Amino acid sequence: MPETPFIHLQKLSVGSLSIETLAEWQRRVAVRRGEEGLPAFADHITRMHPKRKDELLRNGSIYWVIKGVIQCRNQIVDLQEIFTQDGRKACRIVLAPELVPVVPTPKRAFQGWRYLKPEDAPSDLTHREAADLPAHLRRKLVDLGAW
Repeated sequence: MPETPFIHLQKLSVGSLSIETLAEWQRRVAVRRGEEGLPAFADHITRMHPKRKDELLRNGSIYWVIKGVIQCRNQIVDLQEIFTQDGRKACRIVLAPELVPVVPTPKRAFQGWRYLKPEDAPSDLTHREAADLPAHLRRKLVDLGAW
């Protein structure tokens, strides 16, 4: 079986109500970092460091599960080993600033993050009208089986 040239992550966006609230959270993280004199990018800190770092950095994204549905993704820019305030190792996932809406795909709850094969990842929404639909309408279309 040939090696996968790249891989993605999928992660629950705990506390997000929509793509818009996730985008606002990421914007606030970037602003806070800038105010602290750090590079102003959005990041996500996780306890576990992915073992498939090279594959993730080739062209991987983090697909965000919001309210039980994969709704968008950020491209992964870097994975950095860091230490938490209590001295434990952690991983900073550095994210590209653009959130890309994807075809809404229902996903069961899980803890942490999971790898996601490229062939199993939802496609980007290419129709501008579909990407601009309010979150509740995208969810309704998923519930109706239209997506």
